[in-house]
This record gives sequence, C-alpha cells and structure tokens, in this order.
Amino acid sequence: MQILIQKFGGTSVQTEENRNHVIKHIKDALMKEYKLVVVVSALGRKPDPYATDTLLDLVDFPANQNSNREIDLLMSCGETISSVVLSNELQKHHISATALTGAQAGFVTNDDFTQAKIKKVNPERIRKEFEDHDVVVVAGFQGQTESGEITTIGRGGSDTTAAALGAALQAERIEIFTDVNGIMTADPRVVKSARPLNVVTYTEICNLAYQGAKVVHPRAVEIAMQAKIPMRVRSTYSFDEGTLVTASRVQEMGVDIPDRLITGIAHISSITQLRVQTKKGVYRLQSDVFKAMAEAGISVDFINISPSGVIYTVPKEFTEKAVHILDTLGFQAEVTENCAKVSAVGAGMTGVPGVASRIVQALTEANVQILQSADSHTTIWVLVHEKDLKKAVNALHEVFELSNSKSLV
Repeated sequence: MQILIQKFGGTSVQTEENRNHVIKHIKDALMKEYKLVVVVSALGRKPDPYATDTLLDLVDFPANQNSNREIDLLMSCGETISSVVLSNELQKHHISATALTGAQAGFVTNDDFTQAKIKKVNPERIRKEFEDHDVVVVAGFQGQTESGEITTIGRGGSDTTAAALGAALQAERIEIFTDVNGIMTADPRVVKSARPLNVVTYTEICNLAYQGAKVVHPRAVEIAMQAKIPMRVRSTYSFDEGTLVTASRVQEMGVDIPDRLITGIAHISSITQLRVQTKKGVYRLQSDVFKAMAEAGISVDFINISPSGVIYTVPKEFTEKAVHILDTLGFQAEVTENCAKVSAVGAGMTGVPGVASRIVQALTEANVQILQSADSHTTIWVLVHEKDLKKAVNALHEVFELSNSKSLV
C-alpha cells in the first residue's frame, strides 16, 4: 500500500471553489493508486467565521480570562470543522473518505497547551480506516495528552502534523499545498521577479523558513529530514510539480551540489531593536537582561553582545513589555521601532569570500541603512528600517542574480 500525505492550508479550503481544486489533486493521486492522508488547516483567515484568529476573538484573546487549556479547546475547533467539511464534499464526489481529529489520528502530546510537543504518533487507526476508505482527512494542528486533554501544537502545526504522519506511516512523499507555485527565491509579493526553485535541500528550506519564508514550517521540514521522506511544495491551483525538498539537489550519490551561492532572500517585519548600554560598575548587564526577557516569555533575536552593552530585537507586540522590564532593572533602552530583518540564505556561501561585501555594497547603493548585521556559515542577516524592506530585499535578490533561471538549478 503506497501512502501519500497531502496538506492543504486555510486559503485552499476556504471556499467551495477552492476546495474543488483540492479535490482535483486528491482525485489525481487516487488515480495513481495511492491511499491518501489529507491534513487540513482551519477554513480561511480572519474574518472568516471558523478561522483560528476569528475563534480567538470570541473570547477576546489575548486579553481573556480563559486558561490555555480552554484556548486549545477553542482553537482545535477550526481544523475539526475543516476536516468534516472536506470529507463531506469528497463523499459527494463519490470518493470514499472519513474525517479524524488529531487525537483520533493518534497524536499524543505533552501538556504545554497552545505550544504542545508531539510525544508519539500511533497511526494504527489510520491504517484501519484505509481498509474501508481511500482518503482519511485529518484535522491538523492538534493532538491530546495521555490523560485525554485536547492540545494544539503551535502556529504552522498543520505542516508539522503532515510531516509527523508521513514519518509514522512511512509515506512515499509529503505534499504541502499553498497559494504559490513552490518555494520562491523571495516573497513574490515583495519581489516581482522572484522565481520558483526546482529543488532545495532540507537544510536550505529550514534556514529560509526560520528567517521568515512562510511556505512551510521548519519543524515539519526537520521531521521529514529525520525520516528521510521527500517533500513537495506545490500550488493548490495548478498541477505543476512545484519544489522538491530532499537531501540533495542532485540525484547521484557522492556528486557535489551544483553551484548556487545564495538560495533565496527571506525577511521578517514588525520587529523592534533594543540597545542597552552598560552602566559604570554594572558587570551583570548581559545576564540580567536576557534572564529577565526569558522569565517574561519574550523571544529575543539578533543578539550582539559587547563590553559596552547589548543590542537585540523583539517582536513588535512585546516592545512595551520589554522596555518596562528594562526600566524595572534600572536600564534605559534606546528603542528603534518598525524594523525588519532581511536574510540571504545559501549553503553555497560557506567559505566563499566577498559575500558580505556584496550585500553591504548592494544595500548602500540602494540607500538602505544597515542597523545591525550578523552571519553564520549559511546565512547573513541585516536589520533595516521597515520602510526600506522592499528596497533591501529587491537589491539583494538582484545582486545575487536570483531572477536568472540558471541560478536555480
């Protein structure tokens, strides 16, 4: 029995017209004699009535009085509704289908409500359903604890659900359907000349995803990579093959990966830079600041530490809270709001001199001020003013010739 995992996001299942495109992909896979697990997100996006953020508005989230346990009960409804709606429409098309919640599909998680981690997946219920059905529609983003509490596994959780089921069922492939035709060299809403990549490695797409590319969640990629199951990122609205995510960009073992200095340009907007200077006689600034941020549940990024102080970024929504914490510690922060992080990602840059120089020169010529920078073997990050985001991403996309089809091999 060949098993294929297909995951469809909220916009793909938002309307009956969109779901008809979904059903075409399902029929195409069934014609190839696959048994299908179809993972779905909640229907649409806010203000659609069953979208996750719309459901949260019912309890005035985040200024609500509910526990995270109750929030998970509420949020899980969106995917459950979506799974039943799609299963019903498949049956109308004479396709043998059934719907399962995450718990029924075998997901066991810890009890870290709203951010639960998958402890194990028991796929036996799905295997049993395949005796009577060709398609099992699974509600993504959710599971349950060993004591039976409903949990959700964080944003991007439907991708993670699909990857975990692919690993547990030893599927031939995981297909992630979205509204763009594969993984692009940049966000096509920002760079008009962005092009789809034919093949990327697990590592490349993980780096792009962590730096802001929203096509597939990095947790899902890591699970697929560990299980050595290939993924395809495809468009719901076409039958193009999209982007293959696998261990190598070449088919033959032992062959060097083709030259590609930079794979893509990613970005994250709506962040704030905080700069804290060391006071005379204060030697624990760094540890005090980051300990306080961690205890307050504030994720920090883009960290530069020097004897004179620390510089770091926080998401825009945590700015006021972070500044207040620094005030209580006796530190006056220099705050730069409305920033964006732009990242050039590519395994091909490792050991190659001059990449950072090309980035700096391109941004300088585009009149983009660099507020902060950092680098690793595969990624170079720059922090810029958000008003310069589009200029910055386009300048880097152009300087590395990512619109050239020869660079996408």
